[in-house]
Amino acid sequence: MKTTLSILSISILLFSCSSNQSSDNANDTNFYALTVGNSWVYKNYKLNETNVTYEETSVVDSISVVSKQTIKGETFYKVRRFTSGNEANITFCNPNGEHFQFLRDSLGYLINSDGEIKHTYVNYEERLVQENNWGNIYEVLENGTEEINVESGKFNCISSKRYAKDPDNQLLPAEDKYYYADGYGLIYDTQSFVSSDKPSIIRRLDAYNIN
Repeated sequence: MKTTLSILSISILLFSCSSNQSSDNANDTNFYALTVGNSWVYKNYKLNETNVTYEETSVVDSISVVSKQTIKGETFYKVRRFTSGNEANITFCNPNGEHFQFLRDSLGYLINSDGEIKHTYVNYEERLVQENNWGNIYEVLENGTEEINVESGKFNCISSKRYAKDPDNQLLPAEDKYYYADGYGLIYDTQSFVSSDKPSIIRRLDAYNIN
């Protein structure tokens, strides 16, 4: 059985402004666009191993920030994800149906109501994501920015990479990337098996809206 690299990856699909607005108008003080009323759509693309291309699947993730809630004295945003089109239960794609999570930006760290760090745009140190018998998964924020072109436009992104090391601390083949734009959140990400140097699934921002 193949081992998955991004087993902990939950779709944190957060971004802002409408699809017909320029990314230059992003709110610099709200990196993850955690604002009630924001909504987004992602499409998933699967690797065709025969010709090494990525083909659009029927899986669509629709995300929205629906409310604010105080948990243990802190303000969190309730984020709804509704996934459709995954009747085939494609690996790395979210299962069909509705899912909720509570998120907040704590000084540059995107954290959930359990205190788990989902992403950071301020800390460049290697971060342990998951420990396993076969090895551990890590993530690190990379220096610099890169322009990412997706269906909803072009975005100036920072990136983080996620990778695995075996018990001897040797790198395994897979490397996943997560691209975020300031004021828009997640623009593009990948999901991989640790044994493969090519992502199995690519998820791309297809549309978005800000009130």
